[in-house]
Amino acid sequence: MKKILITGASGMVGTRLTKLLLAKGYEVNTLGRTKRTKQKTKVNSFVWNVEAGEIDAEAFEGVEAVIHLAGAGVADKRWNDARKEEIISSRVNSAKLIFDFLKKNKHEVKTFISAAAVGYYGDCEDEVVTEERKPGKGFLAEVCKQWEQSAKQVSKLGIREARCRIGIVLSKEGGALPELTRTIPFGLASYFSKDNLYYPWIHVDDVCGIMIHALENELVAGAYNTTAPAPLLMKDLMKEILIAKESKAVLVPAPAFALKLAMGEMSEMLLGSQRCSADKIMEAGFRFKFADIHPALQNIFTK
Repeated sequence: MKKILITGASGMVGTRLTKLLLAKGYEVNTLGRTKRTKQKTKVNSFVWNVEAGEIDAEAFEGVEAVIHLAGAGVADKRWNDARKEEIISSRVNSAKLIFDFLKKNKHEVKTFISAAAVGYYGDCEDEVVTEERKPGKGFLAEVCKQWEQSAKQVSKLGIREARCRIGIVLSKEGGALPELTRTIPFGLASYFSKDNLYYPWIHVDDVCGIMIHALENELVAGAYNTTAPAPLLMKDLMKEILIAKESKAVLVPAPAFALKLAMGEMSEMLLGSQRCSADKIMEAGFRFKFADIHPALQNIFTK
């Protein structure tokens, strides 16, 4: 039985990933700000303080792989200078803390898997985006660039590292879907009237599946788009949501400029288009559980 250490395990992806790993027979350690009760979580919980540079060494005992998901939520608060610094530093400094520990201490870690995001590419309109594309422009692209640079450092220690550039995660438990469906009960569903606005969606189980695939396959290394094979225009995604919910809500366009006025720089989270290719991860042997949007939404809404 392999032992895995997960940071950010209390988040939406981390919670689901932990459950799937336990079901496969893995032992799971977690690192977080507070200690969790094992009776409730079935995991070994350990504490770190990234700001203070403190980490519980026992968290790494017997661990063969680290899955690093921790980072301040990009959409949780308005972006001001202090919040933007927190978003970047929470990712860069947490990865550095892990790197420094592994560099200075004996350990058994052979694999390091890090979350990343498709925001790395910036707004690409209708361009089909592969992992070879250079970083885009904007704050999110800069966050992702620094995020990945910090994760790549572990390869200097002879540790295999993989970065999962995650798209728009669909789950009933959180993420984008509750926001996209918020107005449907009131008979309205909106989409942003911006040309070539592609949303690189992915079911949460496939996000976790790709991470587990990376964990279990030694040839998987480097950056991988963690998105379904068929990105959708936002308007088409909203149409599919209405079909899956059997809703008669009216689909109406919302002007992109109004979002920019209301959200300022944060609007790039919603108006950035990434028509991501999933070819690289599929060529590495991964098979999607939900390659198409209809069964993905049916699974979520009928649970």
